[in-house]
Amino acid sequence: ASGKGTQCARITEDFGLVHLSTGDLLRAAVKAGSDLGKEAKGYMDSGKLVPDQLVIDLIAEKLKSTDCQEKGWLLDGFPRTAAQAKALADTGAEVDCFISLNVPDDALVERVVGRRTDPETGVIYHMTFNPPPEGEIADRVTQRSDDTEDKVRVRLEQFHANVNAVVDFYKNVKTEVDGTDKPDEVYKTIKTTLDAAANK
Repeated sequence: ASGKGTQCARITEDFGLVHLSTGDLLRAAVKAGSDLGKEAKGYMDSGKLVPDQLVIDLIAEKLKSTDCQEKGWLLDGFPRTAAQAKALADTGAEVDCFISLNVPDDALVERVVGRRTDPETGVIYHMTFNPPPEGEIADRVTQRSDDTEDKVRVRLEQFHANVNAVVDFYKNVKTEVDGTDKPDEVYKTIKTTLDAAANK
């Protein structure tokens, strides 16, 4: 809802990194009916964060892949807790840059509650800001089960309880970006930051 999905797509395209979205990975595990997916589903449906160890195991496994080793990686939605940040460091992974997209809570709620996904293409729309085309696409878009105001507020409470510890962990490589700017302006700031990190 902060716009990180939009920005991650541009980053992976421009920098050739492997995009690891914990949300996407967890939703895929739920859909596949894996043991991890079954365990994660209850937390996700209630709007709560999936326990650290489940997410850590999922990410640690992905970071070992040849793709991640050769191309580098972009983590999206991880780490969200101090324990996750420490576990990432314990894998030997080096973080070159930590970008924090800042968006007020009420704007996040509005963005999430209006979000819809086309189940056939995976394209994400927003009923106010970027509505789906009328007709067949508009008729088939769906809302994620955890994209309700109540569940978003639960996620935001948990985010605020953990964010400072995570940000402190990466304070030497952190850049804060105003996520309320237009997407192109947000990306300009991100790209400048990543270019500088890549040239160190």
